Amino acid sequence: MASSRAMRRSRSADMSPPIVLVPESLRSQRSRYRNYSDRMSQPRWLNETEAVAWRAFIESVGDLMTAFEAGLAEHGLTLGDYQVLVYLSEADDRAMRMCDLADALRLSPSGLTRRLDGLVKGGLVARQRSEEDRRSMMAVLTAAGLRRLQKAAPDHVENVREHLFDHLNPTQVRNMAGIFESIQRGIRG
Repeated sequence: MASSRAMRRSRSADMSPPIVLVPESLRSQRSRYRNYSDRMSQPRWLNETEAVAWRAFIESVGDLMTAFEAGLAEHGLTLGDYQVLVYLSEADDRAMRMCDLADALRLSPSGLTRRLDGLVKGGLVARQRSEEDRRSMMAVLTAAGLRRLQKAAPDHVENVREHLFDHLNPTQVRNMAGIFESIQRGIRG
């Protein structure tokens, strides 16, 4: 896979100039903000290092998602489908309340319903009433769903290694884990 810098160079001929995240006219003004209200009334522009990191992150995530989706498509799954199957395979009795599964996947209830529709139609997941609380609906991994996951998982893990972890040393992996844990704590509170 080409580096993001090489990809930017190859695309630059047919693309308009990049959006500047820190307008030149504002770079000198940023230091003038003396108090909190001044800072909050103005955009908090990214500095050059932050802008490079942000763009590399966005481009890398796009490239990774494309690679992961392509690999899973060979098994008739999307990355979202795969996540559902993984969560259900790890749950007690291979079943989760719909609301808990939606929370785990960061989906709205209607988003989860749409995601499950194809899996239910394909026989990979079943919907059933909870035996403990008849008001709750459960998503249940079927035997066919478990087989599909078991078949797809080795290829998907190899894809993750090839496109992500093979490019990092152990220290970078630990740092990456720490960085994303910090981001999650900041977002989720």
